[in-house]
Amino acid sequence: MQVCVYYFPNYHVDPRNELIHGRGWTEWELVKTARPRFPGHQQPRIPAWGYEDEADPGVFQRKIAAAADHGVSSFIFDWYYYNDGPFLQRGLEQGYLQADNNRRLKFALMWANHDWVDIHPARHNERPRLLYPGAITRATWERMTDYVVTHYFTHPSYWLIDGRPYFSIYELYRLIDGLGGIAQTQQAIASFRAKTRAAGFPDLHLNGVVWGVQVLPQETRLTNPAEIAAAMQLDSISSYVWIHHVPLPQFPLTSYETVKTVAVKSWHELAGRFSKPYYPNVTMGWDSSPRTYQDGPYGNYGYPYMPSLCGNTPAAFKQALLDARTFLSSRPDNQQILSINAWNEWTEGSYLEPDTVNGMAYLEAIRDVFGD
Repeated sequence: MQVCVYYFPNYHVDPRNELIHGRGWTEWELVKTARPRFPGHQQPRIPAWGYEDEADPGVFQRKIAAAADHGVSSFIFDWYYYNDGPFLQRGLEQGYLQADNNRRLKFALMWANHDWVDIHPARHNERPRLLYPGAITRATWERMTDYVVTHYFTHPSYWLIDGRPYFSIYELYRLIDGLGGIAQTQQAIASFRAKTRAAGFPDLHLNGVVWGVQVLPQETRLTNPAEIAAAMQLDSISSYVWIHHVPLPQFPLTSYETVKTVAVKSWHELAGRFSKPYYPNVTMGWDSSPRTYQDGPYGNYGYPYMPSLCGNTPAAFKQALLDARTFLSSRPDNQQILSINAWNEWTEGSYLEPDTVNGMAYLEAIRDVFGD
């Protein structure tokens, strides 16, 4: 079984962020300034390793060692590329790829092609400003896929499934919108596959996140997400986080156990809906309040003003992992793949990195369930 953990790289200085938030800004600033928004609310969360720069290869070396020592197979980097070029790539390119021990842990890309809006932090009564649109042109697609094949796929640590480099798309419908329709997107994907084969691989392993496989109003001949997945010739389906499938009904806190029960049921439903393999997700927790304006009111206004999960103890997380192991045990060997949200979504309350309260307990849960 393979355990793949999503990695969110907004904990290094990036020129785009500096233009918006000021010199030296990283998302650690929101972690530092978070405060309790309701009685019993655990904020701020303090990283046991400190507010590290993930673009430092020495820093990333410790992340890789901790992950590999506790049964993690690979990091799936949230990877950003817009019409005007890349964003937040230094954590991967200067951190992970320059770390001396990167052969210990595979890596792959999930192209996070959503609109990037100004929610760092967000006000409850203002529509967030659009900074970088997620839809791209065909010319950008060609530049981007050229870069992916030459800079990442050929690296010895890139994650392959049956010899094929894994590449995931977060919002497939947004790709279709940008390229102009299903037929144009099929042609673009065929081009990407051809480049991958030309680089010496059997083919591309193209994954679609369920959250991003939506029915498009203008594509009336397609009636459900499974049809879109089939039309795009996806090789597998995955999930990013539980809240994409399970509503959080109680504000300000919803029980982790309640959400876990529904999430486990959804694995079976999703596996039966699509013709290609479905890789389930286990989510460590949820609390997006650090992305809210800390001096304003806190209500159930919509993301990031929304319920948090409670009761997501290391023991509860371990039980979710055990449920995932049971689900995967009946699948073929090459489909026994689990994703976890997340290594470091600190401002969404879903992280495996040690904090000052639980230490390495969440990583130890992975080791206990999936470690050799």
